[in-house]
Parts: sequence; structure tokens; C-alpha cells
Amino acid sequence: MFYSISLATIALSTITTALAQSLNNVTVVCVAGQCLEGYTNTSLGEILNAPSSPSVLLLPGQYSTSTSPQLLHNMLTSSQASLAPQAGFGNASRSSSTIPLPLSIQMQPGVVAYTDSLYGGQGFFSSISESPASLNGTLKPLNGASLSISSNTWAALEVGSGSTLIVWSSIPDFSQLPPTASSGSFSLLDIQSGACSPPCAGAGVCSLSGTCTCPTGFTGQSCETCADGFFGPDCLPCPADCETCDSGPTGTGKCLVPAVANAPSTCNCLNGVCGSNGSCTCNAGWTAASNGTACAACAKGFFLSSSGNCQVCSIGCTECSDGSGDCITCANNFTADANDRTKCDPVLPNSANGGTCPSGSFASGNTSNTACTACSPVCGTCTGPTSNECITCASGSYLLNGNCVKADQNGVCEGTNLIANNNNGECDSCPSKCTTCNLPQFAVNTQIAQAQCTGCVPGFVLSNGQCVASCPSGTFLNPQDNLTCIACSSSCGTCAGAADFCLSCHNNQLASNGQCVTSCPTDSFNSNGSCLPCHADCGSCSGSAFNQCSTCTSARPVLTSGRCLPTCSQNQFFDITSSSCQTCDSTCSSCSGTGPNNCLACSSASQVLRAGKCVEAPCAGNSTVVAGLGACLSEFVVVPTSSSGTTLAPLPSFTGITIPTTPVVTTSSHLQWWQILLMTLGCAFIALMALMCLRRRARKKRAQQTAIFAQTLDQRQVWRRRFARFGAFFKKFRRDPNAANRGNMIQKALLLPEASGYMAPHDPEMGRYDQEHEMEKLSVVSAPRSGSRRGAPSRTEYYHDRPSSAQPSLDDQSYHSREPSWVEHDGHGGGRLTIPSLYSHITGEPRRGPEPRTTVKNAQAAPALTSRFSDSTIATADIYRQYGAPRSRETIPPVPPMPETEAQQYASASITVLEPQRVGLGTQPQQGVHWLTPSHTGSSGASRNPFRQY
Repeated sequence: MFYSISLATIALSTITTALAQSLNNVTVVCVAGQCLEGYTNTSLGEILNAPSSPSVLLLPGQYSTSTSPQLLHNMLTSSQASLAPQAGFGNASRSSSTIPLPLSIQMQPGVVAYTDSLYGGQGFFSSISESPASLNGTLKPLNGASLSISSNTWAALEVGSGSTLIVWSSIPDFSQLPPTASSGSFSLLDIQSGACSPPCAGAGVCSLSGTCTCPTGFTGQSCETCADGFFGPDCLPCPADCETCDSGPTGTGKCLVPAVANAPSTCNCLNGVCGSNGSCTCNAGWTAASNGTACAACAKGFFLSSSGNCQVCSIGCTECSDGSGDCITCANNFTADANDRTKCDPVLPNSANGGTCPSGSFASGNTSNTACTACSPVCGTCTGPTSNECITCASGSYLLNGNCVKADQNGVCEGTNLIANNNNGECDSCPSKCTTCNLPQFAVNTQIAQAQCTGCVPGFVLSNGQCVASCPSGTFLNPQDNLTCIACSSSCGTCAGAADFCLSCHNNQLASNGQCVTSCPTDSFNSNGSCLPCHADCGSCSGSAFNQCSTCTSARPVLTSGRCLPTCSQNQFFDITSSSCQTCDSTCSSCSGTGPNNCLACSSASQVLRAGKCVEAPCAGNSTVVAGLGACLSEFVVVPTSSSGTTLAPLPSFTGITIPTTPVVTTSSHLQWWQILLMTLGCAFIALMALMCLRRRARKKRAQQTAIFAQTLDQRQVWRRRFARFGAFFKKFRRDPNAANRGNMIQKALLLPEASGYMAPHDPEMGRYDQEHEMEKLSVVSAPRSGSRRGAPSRTEYYHDRPSSAQPSLDDQSYHSREPSWVEHDGHGGGRLTIPSLYSHITGEPRRGPEPRTTVKNAQAAPALTSRFSDSTIATADIYRQYGAPRSRETIPPVPPMPETEAQQYASASITVLEPQRVGLGTQPQQGVHWLTPSHTGSSGASRNPFRQY
């Protein structure tokens, strides 16, 4: 017993060691979220390596920075990790030094066959980009036990002697397939992607992007037809020396138009031959046209006939009209015929006796001794004895450039490509497209219209002695010379390539592959008396298109909407009995037949395939079925154990296999100096713009308030201002002892600068500032007027007397409409200059509330300062402010200051509220002056205010 256990242990250890050595010590197998430790024979996926870490086999899936467990996370995020792809995996553009995350482990488009089950052993990859094996007529054997297939891909496998199995999912073990599909060997027939809609035709290969890749010769969205220059079901190329052949899927490939070397169009030539250097050699009688086209017009001495040929003009005519050939210009020794002006007659010299030399002779000798001499035998008439002096030719000879030449038995003039014209006795040109021609059975009665072409310009063929663009119906182009049109056999209506290769037939027969038959074969259809082949996808058809199939072949057995397809959809199988697609059982995602025992893959993620049936997966170690592989994660690892359950070969222990991934904490990075600078500048700019907006808004608001106030003021005070102006009209008649002086003062103050001698500053505001600044230096004096209250400061109207001026004075009414300046006396010879309230100036009425006045100058507190202005400027200042008049430089002697009363001292110590100046002894306030009520002066008994004592 012990001996048996020892042998078993040794054998198991040997197997385990072999497994470990065969997989380069891969001891961990992972999917996203779970890793298992153990020896594995799986060759599917990619091997992840990192320093101080085990080799990890990554099965197909998506991996990111948050993928668990911790061991896998550490290796994926390691800067020194690397990947070793297995057969069918890996990306050529992926760098070997870094692993981009997220990482997608997926197989390249195609299938991988493995020698062992569970995708173990050696793998053999077949790319989807390869041409289908069925097109080559060969099969690719799959000597393996499992098969892996890329997503959205199907593979056609031949099982045993001929049955076809369509696989949409990976197969971890061929032995677990249904019994009808697991017997025999497997061979690869076809690989296609299921991403194309509509599916590709038989010649196309569907790519993962959903487009059909067409081989050479095929075109169309589904590669269903032939490109230009290709013919037949297999889209073979037309002959190399053929410009146009019978092309298309139903074509025979027979040449219809041969390729033309040096065609006239290559050198812009019509009736000539292009040379290798691009020059054009014209046929006789042709020359370049006025538009530059070579050989497109008749040469001199030729005219264009009604048949489109250039024919020679009659003898003696150097120019004739097109169409009729009537002569326009006669040559030398010819003259226009007296009876027919379209003809030219030869001029014959007279003999010595005044007679005419007979035909065949000419007059020779001098004028005193002339005689008739015989012409050359080839000449009919002549001007000399030689053959090149002929005017007309004798019978059997034809005129050519002044010479008479003979014609051979074919009517061709000797040494030329011209033919004899018996009508006018000349050598004439061939028809327009002929390079050479002749007159068969030539005789003296042969006409020029009987000329037959023997050669044509490139691009034209010879048919019945004429050069035509193509062979007429009932003939075909001789493939030997590609020039002559030959008649078809009597049984053919049309033919190509040979007289008996019929394209159409007589006697209601059908042309099928060159033969005349009574009915079309099954793989063809009748079209206008010809049997045309069906599309290569069809077994039989009603038309030439790939969606006009009636029946299908075994290679593409599924007939759907007129198309023959190689397979049904993923959840269907093809039923041979009904020749239709049937739905699989609900437990199967793909199947080979009806019922739950013919599954090829399971629809449930918790089930696996066992003998063609989907059962619950026997997963261990909390593992689950790996998506797309059809096996548990625990099935991919092997942990050798003894019969007692103890581990015989302990596996290396690694931490982090079951530990979840630690959440990644993202640390904030410090800002750079330039980032801080940009942020600061941005904030400053925003603050500046906000401040500008606020200031602009405040200005608009103040302007609106001012406008509202002015409008209200104008509405309320209109009648008051009018009343004030009315009162000012009578004010000028009031007796005032200083009126004259005041009038002179105002007149001079308002003089223009040129008249007063004062140069006003350019800026009125600057002038106003100078005046106010100088006014502070003035010592204000005044003479008290009667009517002052006892104990109160004296307030006197201050009018400066000025010399009369030669300039006209201002209107008295406009002067008296303004109030004068006021001088407030302190009782000691001094005083303070004051002005009425601004409210009174504007409205003409006194204010209803107290308004303190600001002292302009305290004469006692500060001695008078020397000023460049005279004392009269004091009064003029107000006038200047009101009327804008220039200031005078005249001076007034200063008045000694007066002692200040107790009331004035009190008013100087505290802001004094003054009573209004009375006019004379009356009680009414002067215009622009109002009563103010003293405030904060205390009670009458305790107050120090002298006003409270009265």
C-alpha cells in the first residue's frame, strides 16, 4: 500500500514538474477581479511579468488601475512590467516597456487551434484576413482538442466526411461537443466576421469594422460584381491586348475592341498615322486644318467630296470648290473654258504658218522658223518633248505632278499609294480613313468609286473594303490581325473570337457558352436569346444579380431574401430537411441542431458544455465561468494533491492574491509660479472691469437724478423767476447815490480784454482760480450804511467806484438783476466778504431754513496782503463769476480795519448765523437774502450770545 502511494506521489510530482517547466513557471492565472494560484497548461492570453512578482497569465478581459486583487494591481501599475503575448494575442503597436491602462486582452481577428483541451499546449493561429480556404479549393486541418475564436466571428468547420459545423464561440474541449459533431477530424473551411450588414458575397471578406474587403477584380458594397475590365463569375481580367471585351459577371471575356498603339487621338490626328515621336503623317490629299488638328482639311489641289474624301481637282486646276469640284483657279498654260468657266483648257501654241499643232505635238523653234514636234509617248498634249512636260497623258498613263505614270493591275499608280482616276486621267487619293487602297480588276472603264481599302488608320477595322469603327453585326474581328472583320457561321446571329462562338443564334435557339442550344442550363438564365450564367453564390437564379438566387449551393446553403448565405444567425442552425434556418434551444447560445442536447455554447453565464448539453459549472475556489471561454477559472489551474488531500508539491506563496485593491488616493500638486501669476492677473483684470462698470453705473445714476431735479425745479419755480424778473425791472428806478459809480464799475468790469487793457487768460477756469486766489489777499473795507442793528455786525453793500470808461456800459437792468456782493463789518474797520445763497441766486427767493455762510476773509485775524488786484476787484469778482467779464487791474486804496464788536467776536469763535441785511429802515428782506434762525445758542439767560440779550 505504501509502495503504491509512493509511486503515485512520484508520478504526480513528475507531472506537476513537467507542467511547471512547460509553462515557464507560470503559477498564477487571473481575470479582472480574481486570481488563482496553481500550475496551468493554458496558452491563451498574455503573460504579465514584473520584478519580485510571479508570472501571471492574464486571460481575455479588460484591466485598469482599479483592478483587483492587490497583487495584480501592483504588477499592472509597475513601471517595469512587461507582457508576453501568446499565439493570436498581442498588439504590434504596444510598447514593451510600458503597459497602457486600461489594458484590453483580446484575441486578434481569427481562430486559434490548441493541441490540448482548455486551450492548452501549442496554439496555431489563422487570421481572418486570409482568403477563405474554400476559394482555393483546399482545407486547413485542425489537429487539436480545443478552439479559441475572436469576438463577433464565426468559423466553418468540416467534420468527418463532409458535414459542416458553424462555430460562433470558443470550444474548450472538442470532446464535449454533441456526439454528432464530436466524431472525426476537423478542418477549417472559412472564417468570417459577423459585423457586416448586409453580409458579404462569396468573394468578399468581412472585416471587424463592418466593411467587405474585395479581392482583385471584384467591386461593390458586398463585392457582388466585377470591376471594369474583368469578366465571368470569378471576375477574371480581360486579354491584355484588348481595349474592350465582353466583361461583367455574365461576360465571356472575348475581345470586342483591340488595343490600339499610337492611336490618332494621341497626336491630334484624324486622317493619318501617329509616329513614335508624336508626329502625324497624313494620308494623301490631307493637311492640317485651321484649328490646328492634323490631317483634318484637304490639301491644295484637292477638294472635299460629298462622301467625306479628299479627291484631286481636274487637270489644269490648282484650286477647286468642295462638294462639286468646280475649278476656281487655273494653272499655267491653262485658261478657263469659254463655254464652261468651271473647267480649264490647255493653251496650245500655233505653228509657223498660223495653224495649230495636232494632238501629241507641240510648236518648237524660234518665231521665224517654227514646227510641230511630237510629245513624249506618255503624253497626250505637252509643252515639250520630255515626259515631265505633259499637259495631259496618253491612254494608260495618269498625270501626277506634271509627270505621266503607269498604273498596275490593281489601279495603283507606280511608286505611290494613289489610284488611277479614269475620269480625269490623274492619280487620285484613297478614301479618308484608308492608308492604302486599290481598284480590283482594274481596266480603262473602272471608276474611282470602286476603290477598296487595304489598310486603315489605327482604331478602324476593315469591313467589305471600307474602314469602319467596329465590325458590323454578323461579323467578328479576326484575332490574327485585329484588322479584318470576318463573317460569323450561318448558325450564329452574332459571334466573338471565332466564327462558331455564337453570342446569339438563329432559328429561335439560345446561345450558351458559345453554343446554340434549345434551353439554358440550370446555372444560367435566358436573356434576349442568350443563356447568361448566374452569380457565383447561386445554384440557380432568375437574373444576374447576387440577390436573384432561386436555389443555393452546399457552400452557401442558406437562402434568405434571394441571397445565398453560408450560415444562419448565431442563435440558429440550418436544417437540411427544410433547407431553412431554425432557432436553437433556449439553453444554447449557438447549436448544431434542435433540442437541448445539440448546444455548441451556453446562453447562461453559470453553465458549461458537457456532451452537447449545458449544465451548472463545477467551479471551485469561489471562481466563476470566464466569459467567452466556456470554463471555470479554477479549471485553468492544477493543484497536485495526494490521496489523503495534502499538497505534494507546495506552490510558492504570494501576498496580495486575495487582498482587494487599495483605493488610489490622488494627491494635489502645487501650482507653478506662472500659474499663480496668471491667476493673479486674471483676478486683477476682473476687479478692474467690475470697478469700471460700477463707476459708469454711478455716473449714469447721478445724471438721471440731476435731470429729474432740474425738471422738477423748472416746473415749480418758473412763475417765481418770472416774478423776480418783473420786480427787477422796477428796481433800476430806485434812487441810489452810488448808482453812477456802480454803473461805471460794472461797465468797466465787463469790458472786453482789448478795450480794458486786461488780457484774459486762455482758460476761463484758470482765470477764475487766479481771481479767487488773489481775492484771499484782499483787505476788505467798507463804509457802514444806515439801518444797521445796534450790537450786530454791520453789513454793507460794497460797490467799487471806477473811472468812467469809453466803452459802452452794460444794461442797468441786467446789472440790477443780480445781487451785489456784501461786506460784513466787524466794527473795527474790518470785514468779511460774503455772497448770497446759491439757492437765492437760482430761485430768486430766500431759503426757508438756516444756512450758515462761510467766511471769505477775516480782516482782523490776518492783516491785509499785498495783491496785484485793486480793491475794486472784490466787487468785480462776483460780476465776473456771473457774467464772465474780465477783471480790472485798477487799484483802490485800502480802508483801515474797524474794531470788531462782541457779537462779531462771538460769530468768529463759533459758526455765526447772521440776520439778513435790511434795506434802509424797512423790515422786508432784500432780494436774494433770507432770514435764518440761530441754532445751538443756548437759553437767553445762560447764553453768551449777544443776540439773546435783545
